[in-house]
Amino acid sequence: MADPATEPSTSDRGLLGALGDRMSGAVSQVAAAGALIVVFVVLSIIAPSFLTADNLFNLGSQTSVNAVMAVGVTLVIITGGIDLSVGSVAALSGVIGVLLMAEYGFNPLIGILGGIAVGALAGLVNGLLVSVVGLPPFIATLGMLSVGRGLVLIATGAVAVFGAPESFRLLGQGVINAIPIPVVLIAVVAVLGHLVLTRTRLGRYAYVMGSNMEAARLSGVPVKRYTTLVYVLSGALAGLGGMIAASRINSGQPNFGEGLELDVIAAVVIGGASLFGGRGTVLGSLIGAFLVAVIRNGAVQLNIGTFYQNVLIGVIIWLAVWWDRYQRRKLGGDTA
Repeated sequence: MADPATEPSTSDRGLLGALGDRMSGAVSQVAAAGALIVVFVVLSIIAPSFLTADNLFNLGSQTSVNAVMAVGVTLVIITGGIDLSVGSVAALSGVIGVLLMAEYGFNPLIGILGGIAVGALAGLVNGLLVSVVGLPPFIATLGMLSVGRGLVLIATGAVAVFGAPESFRLLGQGVINAIPIPVVLIAVVAVLGHLVLTRTRLGRYAYVMGSNMEAARLSGVPVKRYTTLVYVLSGALAGLGGMIAASRINSGQPNFGEGLELDVIAAVVIGGASLFGGRGTVLGSLIGAFLVAVIRNGAVQLNIGTFYQNVLIGVIIWLAVWWDRYQRRKLGGDTA
């Protein structure tokens, strides 16, 4: 029989579990960064057009949509939730933002802010369904995925929306000192997201809620308020991603974002966030977003069809979640 004096206390076990989670997340980030470097180098060798200025410019612009949205989904996943609606919300935000400009004559800034507000409103509905109504995040956001897609088709009649001012293109195609504006937006959103997670009460509470929601509630954390807030932020960033995508082609496309949630969630999980909650970083999610984007871009360069790309991304999600479970068990973060 073990000597109680030599057994770790409850607080020690909690500390060990937290350290194990951090170590597991760091390992996952390093692995994702290594995979990104390897894939980038390999594609540079076997796909001559990959390492060209035009393709790299396009890669940065394409990644911006997923990367911006991944920051919001990271917050949700850290709390132990999930947001399956980001693709539909991005499409809805994009078409509403373009409609505000094309049909109602608002300037691009108002159109962009309007699109972001639509995303935030969808996130608010998701958050209230989870925190107040008590629906599981999977069900709440799956419903919003369908509702959002239906509203897109109702608003557009399943026809693309054109007529936005040419200046709207700057959001998705402009440059600042040769740096694409979408890349600048990635940096701004990433810095703000990192500060939220590491320097604010929301960030601290998000990790606490994801680690043990009931313990967080009993310790006085206003769980409903902060759960709702992370979904609002996720929706707002999905709205921004939708506006960037709409700006790249200067139109609102009703079929945009179909399956986009797969890439965004894959990016977050590949970057070291745990679908079981309590772990994740903005940097890791950005690495994951760039890895997914490079894989898709390279597949296009090699004439690999979208169907095969989807299979590959799905397999990567399986492997990332399996790796997460393996690391949590190995390092004491999960005994289930």
